[in-house]
Amino acid sequence: MNPTTLPARRPKQRATLATALGWLAAFAVLAVMPLLLTADSHKFYIELLSKVMIMAIFALSLQLLIGYTGLVSLGHAAYFAMAAYATAMLAPESGPGNGWVLLAGALAASAALALVVGALVLRTRGVYFIMVTLAFAQMVYFVFHDTKVAGGSDGTYIYFRPEFPVPGERLLTVNDPTHFYWLVWLGLLATVAVLALVLRSRFGHALVGIRHNEQRMRAAGYATYRYQLGAFVAGGLLAGLAGFLYAIQFGFVNPEIASWHQSGNAMLMVILGGVGSLAGAVLGAFSFVLLAEWFSTLTKHWQLLMGGFIIVAVALLPRGLVSLPAVLRHGRRGRRNGDQGTEPDEAAGKGGADGHRRSNTEAA
Repeated sequence: MNPTTLPARRPKQRATLATALGWLAAFAVLAVMPLLLTADSHKFYIELLSKVMIMAIFALSLQLLIGYTGLVSLGHAAYFAMAAYATAMLAPESGPGNGWVLLAGALAASAALALVVGALVLRTRGVYFIMVTLAFAQMVYFVFHDTKVAGGSDGTYIYFRPEFPVPGERLLTVNDPTHFYWLVWLGLLATVAVLALVLRSRFGHALVGIRHNEQRMRAAGYATYRYQLGAFVAGGLLAGLAGFLYAIQFGFVNPEIASWHQSGNAMLMVILGGVGSLAGAVLGAFSFVLLAEWFSTLTKHWQLLMGGFIIVAVALLPRGLVSLPAVLRHGRRGRRNGDQGTEPDEAAGKGGADGHRRSNTEAA
């Protein structure tokens, strides 16, 4: 090993270690939240945090497309809704269903839809891709809204939360909000872990290369269409996981979860948190859902407050909320350098040649 490469690797290793520790700390905090809440507010906040984590899974699924593949989809809610409707239609009305069967059905439905849609829309580029994904999502919306497939515009109910049988153990139920919280927590953990592994693999590196320069990757021998289709289906599959958990939590699904508003909300979460960052997607989801909840208690026109916040946040932090620590560090470093610049210059007595060199460097 060349010793000169060690200093270059150390910062990367430290950054990787810091990222891993940050994720561990975040999931540890979420793990102990049910223990920290008081009995009076326990149920409300547990259900709110469950909803936030579901939306974080949804935002992560879209981050894979926008941030790492360069595919700006405005129809991502279609796969979220497809999984939710599949869960509702497969769930029995007479008793709790098998959670594993419902999960498999929901994921299969969302992945199949993503495969069909992706095979068609990936033949377009740029704004045409955005509009075609939106068109397919609206088709899904009107299928559920204008037909009696699953209750029409009124939607449909899930009367019993499913049970998850485990070999050698008793049935795992999610009727209790805390038990469901742990299920969603595990879902978010699995999503982050899977995406982190995928992005560190050859497949993930190829996706990033395609996002930067698709023509060069194609010239290098990569089947870019297949890679993009694989990412598209994976994004739809993870959106399906979020839709499955959403349907279980609320026990009711309607066509509104397939509308373009839902896709727009997911995109806002990604942009607000930071494009091209898994942590950014999670942070954006937490910020968006919690702020929406808070603003709605202040006024019925809470969308104005949310819009204003997003505009200010994007203007001040173009790389998203995830870049806030780096911005603060840079600001402190700049102020520290400025304070040092006001002190007497010990080098002022040096020859004029040094002064000329500094002037030329600053001019450059």
